[in-house]
Amino acid sequence: MSNSVDLSDLPPELLETIAKKLKVHKDYIRFRAVCRGFRDSVPKIPKHLPCQLPWLMLPRRTNQDPESNLRSFLSISDGKVHLINLPEDSDNHRRCGSSHGWLVMLDETPLISIVNPLTQCKQHLPPLSSFPNVISFAPGETGREYTIKTSDDDVYTCSSKEMRDSFIKKVVFSSSPSNEDADYYALAILNQTGDLAYCKKGDKRWKFIDDANSYCEDVVYYEDCFYAVSKHGTIAKCDVNGPTPDVLFLETQRQIGGDMQYLVNWKDELLLVTRYTELEFNMDQNKLDIVYKTSEFQVYKLVLNGLKWEGVSELDGHALFLGENSSIAFCASDFPGCKRDCIYFTDDYSEWNYDGANGNHDLGVYDLGNESLEALTCYPEEFYSGRRWPPPIWFTPIVWLPMKL
Repeated sequence: MSNSVDLSDLPPELLETIAKKLKVHKDYIRFRAVCRGFRDSVPKIPKHLPCQLPWLMLPRRTNQDPESNLRSFLSISDGKVHLINLPEDSDNHRRCGSSHGWLVMLDETPLISIVNPLTQCKQHLPPLSSFPNVISFAPGETGREYTIKTSDDDVYTCSSKEMRDSFIKKVVFSSSPSNEDADYYALAILNQTGDLAYCKKGDKRWKFIDDANSYCEDVVYYEDCFYAVSKHGTIAKCDVNGPTPDVLFLETQRQIGGDMQYLVNWKDELLLVTRYTELEFNMDQNKLDIVYKTSEFQVYKLVLNGLKWEGVSELDGHALFLGENSSIAFCASDFPGCKRDCIYFTDDYSEWNYDGANGNHDLGVYDLGNESLEALTCYPEEFYSGRRWPPPIWFTPIVWLPMKL
């Protein structure tokens, strides 16, 4: 008598219960791949999965066909590189951040596109020409398509390429744009002026958050508001849910000496992460070359009772991911290969921080416990030997929600 069991005969209710126990997306995919009965019993896009561990979006390979739309994403859990078709990331596009699994893309048109590489969904934010400080857009005026007014009422022009490359530093979402039944806000940090601009799903134009233009180091959505941080670690709480923004300044002590600031939602608390860098000056063929390297991080949590930053020496088993992406925290024990109490960081150098510095090289892992730095050992640098390559960014896989594919 055979003791074998036909898996296709398992009741759908049992399969659904088993599937809900899975926490890692690739395990869920393998579960659905067992047979047709498994696939029919559970949804293609699960609602229960937590946010998955970020992948690192890599530059194009040296030997890659320039016409190819395939892009490489590195999983630090297993060191594997996954190829995804992403035609929106061609050579004439620039990424300005990722948030909730969506990449924000600019080209030499006014369009601001957002795309989810895993689902291939695509949407648009209000165009570059709709920012309040853009007086006019003249597509026929080559090299000076945009006319822009400064905060001092000075007026200047810039090209479509300059707008693509330097107008926006980063875009952060309040929630995933994947949920078609829910609204979301997008907040953009403008690179040169430091202004904060926002829009709501379906808006045609961007609006400024007045009085918060110096709080442009980083932004995070926390407790139904955007929290923005200045160069010195002071905070502006921006509530954009009403007809006009409501801004509250949190009078915390200033943080002196850091080079970059990040805000992270960590266990329902707000963290301030200060990044310190060192500069080296090299003369090569009579040309001054400035190279910078991250030396350490310091972490603080916001104490609302007393409004102060309190130093943090460990992350309670979590890992932080900082860079061009929306800063995020994960419980390391939920994901194999993820190091606890560590900060994963990429090179998100901006001319806002150092003039003339060469970037594209400063990425690694910082252990907050022993204050040590190490390279990302699974980063396949051999793909890019022989040339300078654009910096990789942390790409956060989607918070899995039901959507149209």
